[in-house]
Amino acid sequence: MGPIPTPPRQPDDAPDSYVGLDSESAERIARERGWTTVRALPPGSIITMEFVVGRLNFEVEAGRVIRCWHG
Repeated sequence: MGPIPTPPRQPDDAPDSYVGLDSESAERIARERGWTTVRALPPGSIITMEFVVGRLNFEVEAGRVIRCWHG
């Protein structure tokens, strides 16, 4: 059996630091900090729950980030 691959590291970033920012600024900052995928979702969206390394999720209401999480 081959070795188990090591997933790439995610940016060392606190999701709470994005809450309250406007969504455009939050996305720009996230990409500058190294997030490869940034996903903005309206509140109550139905989404799949698979974990994707390097993805940052924003819940956005009225143009502002109200929640943020990795994966």
